[in-house]
Amino acid sequence: MSGTLTKEQIAQFNDLGWLITQTLDRDQTAALQTWVQEIQDLPDTGPWLHYREQTEHGPKLCRTEYFTPSHEGFRQFLTQGVMVETASSLLGEQAVLYKEKINYKLVGGAGYSPHQDAPAYRFIDVHLSCMVAVDDATVENGCLEVVSGKHKEILPMDEEGCIAQSVVDAMEWFTVELKAGQTLWFHSRTPHRSGDNNSNRDRRALYPTYNALSEGDLREPYYAQKLQEFQDSKNLGKKVRVSLINDFRGRPVSHDQ
Repeated sequence: MSGTLTKEQIAQFNDLGWLITQTLDRDQTAALQTWVQEIQDLPDTGPWLHYREQTEHGPKLCRTEYFTPSHEGFRQFLTQGVMVETASSLLGEQAVLYKEKINYKLVGGAGYSPHQDAPAYRFIDVHLSCMVAVDDATVENGCLEVVSGKHKEILPMDEEGCIAQSVVDAMEWFTVELKAGQTLWFHSRTPHRSGDNNSNRDRRALYPTYNALSEGDLREPYYAQKLQEFQDSKNLGKKVRVSLINDFRGRPVSHDQ
């Protein structure tokens, strides 16, 4: 697949704050699913970061991040070729990987409250987020919902760092169902949210984020800063903390079961 975009696609992204592309063919999608399973099967000890949540089906893995140094396939996919080409087209200049994560949303997994990504990302103002569907994303398994044309500014937030409820209620939300291998690209200020996985099948998604190389290669500084802020802050124990805002609705794992 090519990362070259048309003028119309770039104009849609600039106008709406989001764009869907067909990133992978069937064989490439199968390879991606294999890679994700390899990351999913990694032990908790390692340079990568696993996060788990408590579900009605027991503890479940909900996120892994900081894994490209440990996986050559992901390193090449996220730093070369179609992904960087598309990101560069949407940013209007050469892009570089800012961070990477896999959100698993396994059966019974929790969703995410309405938020913008930018408040959780350090050092620069403009980032390009995207979701590569590893498995089909549907309403039943908690696909993303976005708001068009609201990516020009940071919206009012609540104490959790999520979008204030009065603002959420006034916006029109668009449901984005994706087939495995498709990608939803969205501005880091595009409002988005997702529901719980109420289906009987796991649903996984790859979320790389890019920034303009002219602003610096900030992947290592970002993760160092995130881990420092995690260490310095108090976790009240009501939610699983996976981000520098409290958008994830997952419950902490109970260790007394």
